[in-house]
Amino acid sequence: MVIEDNKVVYVHYTLNESTAEGQLIESTKGAEPLVFIFGVGMMIPDFEANLKGLQPGDTFAFGIPAANAYGEYDETILTEVPKSMFEDEGKIPEGLLEIGNSLPLQDQDGNRFQGMVAEVGLDKVKLDFNHPMAGLDLFFTGHIESIRDAEPEELAHGHVHGAGGHMH
Repeated sequence: MVIEDNKVVYVHYTLNESTAEGQLIESTKGAEPLVFIFGVGMMIPDFEANLKGLQPGDTFAFGIPAANAYGEYDETILTEVPKSMFEDEGKIPEGLLEIGNSLPLQDQDGNRFQGMVAEVGLDKVKLDFNHPMAGLDLFFTGHIESIRDAEPEELAHGHVHGAGGHMH
């Protein structure tokens, strides 16, 4: 079986910045494999393009430039907000506004998103809405562990069920 649309792929990988020798970002080594349905938009398109046609046991090594991964870092989406918006009963919870903290936020339309605390001033907080890996060139190495057909229910839900996937 080869990797193609609507196949569940089990892959072990190591992700480094820029090259195989670059700073380690994450790895499945010693852990469960990454499990996803190929071709349903769950993964970076260039990641999938580099895995297409591979079979269990095949290895891979490829880079993805930032622009084709999580995008270039965009200074224009750093936003200052009043510090008071984080108050709960007149106080800001201890440790909430630490630089680097990722905060779950919601806009006036109920849309949820994450913002990272970039700077804390006396009256304002600067939030960074870039993806944490924006601006990073990525380099993946690894191997394909296994492949199977996606179940109709998995395709309908858009994610893998059971071991390595989503439990309902």
